Amino acid sequence: MNDILPIILPILAALVVLGALIPVLMKTRKNITSYPGTRDENDPVQSGAAGGTLVEDRPSPTRERGASETADLEGLDLDGLETVEVPDDVAGLETVPVETPLPVAGRLTRLRERLVKSNNIFGKGLLALLSADKIDENVWDEVEETLLLADLGTEPTMQLVDALRERVKVLGTRSPEHVKALLREELIKLVDPTMDRSLRVERHADKPAVVLVVGVNGVGKTTTVGKLARVLVAEDKDVLLGAADTFRAAASEQLATWGARVGVPTVRSHVHGADPASVAYEAVQAGIDQEVDVVMIDTAGRLQNKVGLMDELSKVKRVIEKLAEVDEVLLVLDATTGQNGLNQARVFAEVVNITGIVLTKLDGTAKGGIVVAIQKSLGVPVKLIGLGEGADDLAPFDAEGFVDALLN
Repeated sequence: MNDILPIILPILAALVVLGALIPVLMKTRKNITSYPGTRDENDPVQSGAAGGTLVEDRPSPTRERGASETADLEGLDLDGLETVEVPDDVAGLETVPVETPLPVAGRLTRLRERLVKSNNIFGKGLLALLSADKIDENVWDEVEETLLLADLGTEPTMQLVDALRERVKVLGTRSPEHVKALLREELIKLVDPTMDRSLRVERHADKPAVVLVVGVNGVGKTTTVGKLARVLVAEDKDVLLGAADTFRAAASEQLATWGARVGVPTVRSHVHGADPASVAYEAVQAGIDQEVDVVMIDTAGRLQNKVGLMDELSKVKRVIEKLAEVDEVLLVLDATTGQNGLNQARVFAEVVNITGIVLTKLDGTAKGGIVVAIQKSLGVPVKLIGLGEGADDLAPFDAEGFVDALLN
């Protein structure tokens, strides 16, 4: 017996250790489908695994797509999208009372009045120079300098100065009223009232009009989309917004809040850094399904020297065009940036077909000449202007009204 005991004891010890290891091995096997850390974006989403994953599973799209459409849109990530309806409280969006936007006509009058009252050195400086008792070469040099400081641009400046020189010489006038009339006529010619400044926001037979809003960081694109939604709602349009700015923190929440204020739904992704083209695609599809009049897409603020980001913008436009024509591409520019804004406009025009300009912060200071410079350079009209931070401080641009405000 004593001889057998040394043999039995190691065997019993081994069985005890094995019995203790079996539950551990089974638990490890059961949880092998769970991610031990943060998933890479290319990792498949695992659902139904015991213990769960560290990344929340996202719902799958419910709408079926045809084979050809799927092939065209291969690579789009269409998960994680939602439509923020109004006035429900969704994903942290506070319920906002629905407001009634001001009529467009009232806005335009108010913006003109604000421009007249602003610190407008553009028109006042020119009038003071041209009304002098003696208009010599020194005066004309100062006129040129004033126009260039107003970001009118070299070619438009020379055009305006040459025209004024000739007319003042022929008429021999020094009367402030006559000089003002001459300056008004020549400025209106430069601003060009013949350009088509209407917004293409009429619904097609079976699809909504699509408006794409682009621009660099910090010019106020998201705010502009929200304000433009108010303009369209004031004109009895049925509008839907798409929050394709998926990189700036809280951009989609900001846009959804703007929409909620006027009863407009927003399609957005709750995933930070989601594919902008996917959001834009789903927004347009939702607009088609809901038979709205206009779908407006807010895009990420792109630095125009970042080739990859500009390529992404081009992709957003191409993906939208799988479903519907893009009727308007509005470039938002900060008027106070002057010639920098003009450089930005040129780069964006190379990537997407810009159809109109929205000028924000056009407060009547020296930078107002950028209106002429942009239109001359691109052949694209300024369609909307903003002079303040108020919700209804956005209105259609009117050439004659703008010049009159500058000269008063």
